[in-house]
Amino acid sequence: MSTNKHASIRYNTLDKCFRNPGRKYFIEDLIDACNKALFEFAGILDGVRKRQIFDDISFMESEAGWSIELDRIKDGRRISYRYSNPEFSISNQPLNETEVNQLRETLNVLSRFKGMPQFDWMQEMMAHLESSFSVIGNTQQIVGFESNPYLKGLEFFTDIFNAILNKQVLKLTYKQFGKDSEDVISHPYYLKQYNNRWFLFGRNPNYDKKKPITNWALDRIAKVESTNIQYVENQDVEFDEYFEDVVGVTVKEESPIERVLLKVDNQAFNYIMTKPLHGSQKVKEKADIYTIIELNIKMNYEFETLLLGFADRIEILEPEHLKESVRVRANKIIDKNS
Repeated sequence: MSTNKHASIRYNTLDKCFRNPGRKYFIEDLIDACNKALFEFAGILDGVRKRQIFDDISFMESEAGWSIELDRIKDGRRISYRYSNPEFSISNQPLNETEVNQLRETLNVLSRFKGMPQFDWMQEMMAHLESSFSVIGNTQQIVGFESNPYLKGLEFFTDIFNAILNKQVLKLTYKQFGKDSEDVISHPYYLKQYNNRWFLFGRNPNYDKKKPITNWALDRIAKVESTNIQYVENQDVEFDEYFEDVVGVTVKEESPIERVLLKVDNQAFNYIMTKPLHGSQKVKEKADIYTIIELNIKMNYEFETLLLGFADRIEILEPEHLKESVRVRANKIIDKNS
């Protein structure tokens, strides 16, 4: 079935006409009914044509549609249309094969969250679909996403997710790399995934004067507990804007947005053009063997790591401190592998 909104309006309008026993519907009447419905529900002023209605009827009669059975009743030189079975309606029909497979693939897309307890229902729904619709058969999944169901900390995702929804303060037992575990208070606001890891963003009352938002990696959380502390709502940060000037999840409030110039060999640029390093990316100069691009961005560890992934393809032209920072990290890599 077409997922086009206007097509859906036409199909449902025709359905009402075909099952109305109190009136004869000729093609002109069907066109008029569809035009009225399109204007009422979608504000469409340009009317549909006779050919469109004939195409809609053909689709509704096909197996891809609902396999409707129509009586075409001659009245002089004109023909009226009605369902052969007056009890029939497309709204009463089970999903067809195309719809079931589309639904199944949608669930497969959602299953990128598998391993998180609150999405267990998807496995049950898919099992129900398997048993309810034989047309599904063993349809293969055709969309794949990068995911790691074994990532440490995913077991806390549901508790944190629900705490954000219910505005509940949490106590986290948190262990940073190279440090002892500590208990921290979190007013949770936002969950974000980056580089196949999940991060919680919220308010830590111990640091809120220095930085309004703190982030915790879920894979460093050892325990999550509810508290009775009064929840402080997020009234300061729009998270879409919060991450707009960075790559990754590390946002240094005090850091300025800086102009970055990179000289990229054109083989690497073909990749970077289709998958920009950052939303601010612009081409400043195009040559036969290289392209110079400009970014306006806040510096952080994730951005440096991204550049290191193109180490032999990118030359940092400015700023100088970024070039030096990446050079130091690159030298450490060389020393460790010498």
